[in-house]
Amino acid sequence: MKFGIFYEHQLPRDWDENSEHQLMKNSLDQIELADQLGFDYAWEVEHHFLEEYSHSSAPEVFLAAASQRTKNIRLGHGIIQLTTNHPARVAEKVATLDLVSDGRVELGLGEGSSVTELHPFNLRFRDKRDVWEDAVRCVLPMFWNHGWEYEGEYFKFPLRAVLPKPLQKPYPPLWVACSQLDTIKYAAHRGMGSLCFKFVSLDAAKAWVHAYYNTYLRSLEKLADYQTNPNIAVVGGFMCAETDEEAWQKADGWTFFQFALQLYNKEGPFEPGTVNIWERYQEWKQTPAGQRRSGSELIGSPDTIRERLKELEAAHVDQVILLNQAGKNTHEDICSSLELFAREVMPEFKERHAEQEAWKASVLAGETILEDIDTEPFNFAARGKPSLKSSKEEKNMVAGVTGRPDAQAVD
Repeated sequence: MKFGIFYEHQLPRDWDENSEHQLMKNSLDQIELADQLGFDYAWEVEHHFLEEYSHSSAPEVFLAAASQRTKNIRLGHGIIQLTTNHPARVAEKVATLDLVSDGRVELGLGEGSSVTELHPFNLRFRDKRDVWEDAVRCVLPMFWNHGWEYEGEYFKFPLRAVLPKPLQKPYPPLWVACSQLDTIKYAAHRGMGSLCFKFVSLDAAKAWVHAYYNTYLRSLEKLADYQTNPNIAVVGGFMCAETDEEAWQKADGWTFFQFALQLYNKEGPFEPGTVNIWERYQEWKQTPAGQRRSGSELIGSPDTIRERLKELEAAHVDQVILLNQAGKNTHEDICSSLELFAREVMPEFKERHAEQEAWKASVLAGETILEDIDTEPFNFAARGKPSLKSSKEEKNMVAGVTGRPDAQAVD
C-alpha cells in the first residue's frame, strides 16, 4: 500500500489572533517531515464557513506553500469543490499548482458538504450533484484543449484559451470524495479514484473494493473524454505511540472530526461565534455514542496498527490516508506519531505495493474475476444527503459564480 496524510485544519475553540498562523505553520512542518519520512501523499480539504471544524478555505495556497518545502510527496486536493468554484478558475489554479510543484498534484473533486457552505454561493443543496457533473464536463477539457467553449445546463463558457496548462499530461489523476460509502460505486461508474472513510471490518473493505472494480468494469460511463484512475484510498483516524493506551490518550479528540461535521449537517448554519463546538463535543463524549469506538481506527501501538493495515492490504486497498490533525492533537504528538509509524510500520507495506499493482492489473484485464458481494450490510451515511430532488431549473450565469439562480431564496 501507499500512505498519505490528511488535513482539515481543525481549530477547536478557544483560539487567539495567532492560532490560525501557528496552525498553518505547524501543518507545513508536518508535511515537510512526512516528505522526508517517505510518505506518498498529503491531502488537503476545501471547506467554507465551518468554524472549528475546518479553517481550510484556500487549499491551493496552502499546497503551493507545501510544494516549496517538499520534493517527492504528492499534493492532493481532497477535494476542490466544483460547486463553489468556477470551472475556469479550477483549471487555472490546478495547472499553476502542478507547475510550481513539478507535477505532483492529485485532483480530487467534490460537491460540498452542507447548506452552511453551499447557500452563500447561491447554490441549492439538492442540486449539488447535477452542478458537479456539469462542472466536470466543463472543466476537464480545459486542461488539454488550448481553446475551449462549453454550453451546459449550469455552465456557459465562451471560447477562451484557459492558461496555464498543467505539467502532468493531460492533467493530474482524478479522484472523487466518497463521504457516503455508496458513492464508491459512483466513483467507479465515473472512472475516478475513490477517497473514502475507513471500513469497519475486513468483510466490509472486501465488499466495497469488489463493488468498486466490478462497477468500473461493467458500468463505466465517463462524463468527458478523460483518463480514468481506478484507485481506492481510505481515510482513518490515526495516532501511533509505543502503547495503545498512550496512543488513545494522545488522540483523545480525533472523533471531533466526525462530531463537528455531523453537527453542521444537523443543526447548521449557526450564527458566527454563537456555538462552541468543542464544548458540545465534550458533552457528547460523555454519552454512550461518544464513548463508542468503531474498531476501525488506526490508533495504537505499531503492532496494533500493523494488524489493522494487514486487513486493508488483504482487501486490496491502494492507499491509506492517516487523519492525525484532528481535534486538539498537538504538533509534537503528530510529528512523533508519523516518525514512529514510518520507522516501525510503513516500510513493509510499501515494499509489497508491487503485489497490489499486479493484482489490480489482473482484475482490470479480466484475468481475475471478483465475487459480487452485497454492500448494503456495510453501508452507512457519514454525511447528510439532499432530502429534495434536484430542481433542474434554468440558472442565470454570473461571472465567477457557480449555478447562481435569479434573486430568490435558496432551499
